[in-house]
Amino acid sequence: MCEICLWGNATDLSLLTNLSYEDIQKLQGSKARKAAEDNIIANDLPEAFAVLRKAQASGQKERRMDIVLDNAGFELFVDLILAGYLLTAGLATTIVLHPKSIPWFVSDVLPKDFSDLLNALADPQGFYTSLSEDDKHAGKQPKPLSDKEADELKFLFQRWANFHAEGQLVIRPNRFWTEAGSYWRLPKTAPELYEDLKESELVVFKGDLNYRKLVGDAWWDPSTPFTEAIGPMGPGSGVRVMSLRTCKADTVVGLPQGEDERLRKTEGGGGDSGCRKWAWTGKWAVVSLSDGKA
Repeated sequence: MCEICLWGNATDLSLLTNLSYEDIQKLQGSKARKAAEDNIIANDLPEAFAVLRKAQASGQKERRMDIVLDNAGFELFVDLILAGYLLTAGLATTIVLHPKSIPWFVSDVLPKDFSDLLNALADPQGFYTSLSEDDKHAGKQPKPLSDKEADELKFLFQRWANFHAEGQLVIRPNRFWTEAGSYWRLPKTAPELYEDLKESELVVFKGDLNYRKLVGDAWWDPSTPFTEAIGPMGPGSGVRVMSLRTCKADTVVGLPQGEDERLRKTEGGGGDSGCRKWAWTGKWAVVSLSDGKA
């Protein structure tokens, strides 16, 4: 489920403006995800899963997990897939979603996107058979969902709507997420938000921009530990941070020694150009954990 959520970030609307169902299958189908496992070049998922299982086994009644959201559209859909799974499996009792208050980039999740997505799922047949003006001009014909597909999407709508109504799926925007500067500033410039995040078992930051703001968007040596690069959000912070990021910019940390050099030598990887081109396309990913509660 975390890999679905991770690679959902590869469908960033700024990179794939005309994403088709076939495109999603290439990125998100089970075969594609299995093949892409080798492209997760730093992977702390097992450690993060162990944290949630330990909290579950401890018998804690309240076990909250937070997700700092990135893109609307398909990525928000898979974020909710993960959230619904965690609640259903008992790995969390509450999921707090953090959208932005304004779109930092055009496709960023706003609070309204959550209700828009639920409304689309409430009538999935109508949503899937509605053609855009471009599709109409191109002469495309709508392809109705099968009864099974429509029923499965209605099930998701009912499940997520119930979680939201029962207070298990919470939408909590904060202006800090669209302020200038890195997340190193969070403890001092947004102390109430900082103290609130300490209440979470795990705070997941989605996407490239959130990752870059966690590490100060600095030109780190790529073997620098993630725990060091996130500064005040690292060890001793009281916040357990995990980043799910498909790489779309040069900044990267937490790689094994020599990994950056290996990737630069791959086709289109940048070579001796001085640019880390392998990190621009969303082909490679990192899943990085810092246990600030340890």
